[in-house]
Amino acid sequence: MSDPLPPRGRRSWLIGNVWYRTATRPAVHFSLLFLTLGGFVAGVAFWGGFNTAMEAANTESFCISCHEMRDNVYRELQGTIHWTNRSGVRATCPDCHTPHPWTLKIARKMQASREVWAKLFGTIDTRQKFLERRTLMAQREWARMTANNSAECRNCHSAQSMDFTKQQPRAAAVHQARLLTGERTCIDCHKGIAHLLPKTEEIEGFDDGDGSPSMPELTGP
Repeated sequence: MSDPLPPRGRRSWLIGNVWYRTATRPAVHFSLLFLTLGGFVAGVAFWGGFNTAMEAANTESFCISCHEMRDNVYRELQGTIHWTNRSGVRATCPDCHTPHPWTLKIARKMQASREVWAKLFGTIDTRQKFLERRTLMAQREWARMTANNSAECRNCHSAQSMDFTKQQPRAAAVHQARLLTGERTCIDCHKGIAHLLPKTEEIEGFDDGDGSPSMPELTGP
C-alpha cells in the first residue's frame, strides 16, 4: 500500500500543523517545547527535593534534635510500652504524631509550623515553661487526634484485626462496645499511653476513659 504522503509532503504537513508551530515557536529565546520539557524536569526535581525534605523532617532524630523534645517528652516515652515491649516493636515520634495518608501528613506538617515559631521564640525552652504549657499542648494534641479519628494510632493498630479473646475482659468489652461502634476513638481512652498526663484536675470534664489518675511529673532541670 502506497504512502498517501511522500516524505516532502509529510514535512510540509508537519510544518503547517498548528500544534507543531506553537511548540517550536521561540518564546523570546527558547521554544515552547523546550520550556515545557524544562518545566517538567524542574517539576520532577522540585517534587523529589520536597518529598526528601519532608521525609527527613519525619524522623525521630529530627524530632529530638531540639532539646525541648529530647529532654521532656522523649524521656517520658522511654518508660512506656511503646519504647520497650516483648515484640520488640518501637514507636517513634512520627509514628504517633504524623498520619501516613499523604493529605493528612501535609496538614500535620502545616500545623507544625506553630512549633517552629515556638522554638524560635523560646516558648518552652526550659523545663518550667514546658510544665506550665503542658496542659494546653496536651489538649491541642488530643483534640487533633480526636478530629482525625486517631489516624496515627491506626498507622499500626486495627480494631478489625484485634483478637478480643486475648485481651483482658474489660478491655475487650470496651473495644467491642465503643471502638468498633465508633462511639469512641483510640485517644479517648489512651491519653497517657506514651507521655505523662498533665495535671488533670486543671482540665474541666477530663475523662481518660477509665478514670485513672494522672501520672507524676518527671523531676529534673
